[in-house]
Amino acid sequence: MKTLKLLLGFALSATLLTSCYTEELPINNGPAISLNQLLQSYELWYVDINATQGYGETPFLQIAFTLSFDNGRLFANNNLVGFGSQGNGFGVQIGNYNAYNMILDVNHIIDGYDSFDVYQIDNNTIELYNPFIDTSYFLHGYQRSTFDYDFVFYDNIHYFLQEYEAWEKVYTSNFGAINEFDNENYLQFLSGGNDSTFRSSQDVNIYNPDNIYWDYTGVYGIGDIAGNMYLKTLTLDYDFFDNEFFELSVINDGTIELYHPNSGTVYEFEGRGYIAYYRNSDTQGKITEKTELRKKRKQKSPKVNNPRENTRS
Repeated sequence: MKTLKLLLGFALSATLLTSCYTEELPINNGPAISLNQLLQSYELWYVDINATQGYGETPFLQIAFTLSFDNGRLFANNNLVGFGSQGNGFGVQIGNYNAYNMILDVNHIIDGYDSFDVYQIDNNTIELYNPFIDTSYFLHGYQRSTFDYDFVFYDNIHYFLQEYEAWEKVYTSNFGAINEFDNENYLQFLSGGNDSTFRSSQDVNIYNPDNIYWDYTGVYGIGDIAGNMYLKTLTLDYDFFDNEFFELSVINDGTIELYHPNSGTVYEFEGRGYIAYYRNSDTQGKITEKTELRKKRKQKSPKVNNPRENTRS
């Protein structure tokens, strides 16, 4: 996570919340630059998942926070761990692409071939229309120096919690009242499904997360705290002793702090078993999938019919 507390952050925030597109501007009738030049005019393209139109899904776009196009090489930020620093902010290479006549062909290292019609909506917004599934994705262009990595990180923090196989309690404050949560030593936040399932364990000193015995499975929720983007709430639903409520803050890419207001206790948890959804496997930069888990960004707004007609011959 790269801390960029920029005055321009509010502009990015407003842009990311935009989720309705109807038609492209006249600039589409005769672009002054080639598609390759357009794609490379911005260093990062933020995938505005909430603006998606259509009921289909393109796997590599569902997982990506940003895309970057570099002379035929396609990069993506798929993980929030290392977001803003991995690959100098570009993330990892996920495949190759070819751009011509407002058509973008992608050869993804895992998912294979896909093709999109590209429409320029405005000066920093493009639409990638997948005619095979009748679905459009909308991307906003930014330079790395003005992109608010922190906003994206904290706006999607539940995905960050899912990027470790387990979180191990490594610190409990010597102040605060004794409470039931003192006995919980491991937490896990599961990806897939409804994205709201957690597990907890009272095991001690487990080296391999695969060997943890999970005592309890429940649901969790992440909430905002007004006026503080860097502080969240975490609620763990324990049926047998009610909900546990915390203030959640991120210390670094592998450590979180949970403050338990009811008891006044502070806990720290460290991530164990980092899940890199795509990672460099050798010095030549080939990408392999580390795990069978497939994190997928969920669209918060209702899916809508795509008005774009499949006109490709």
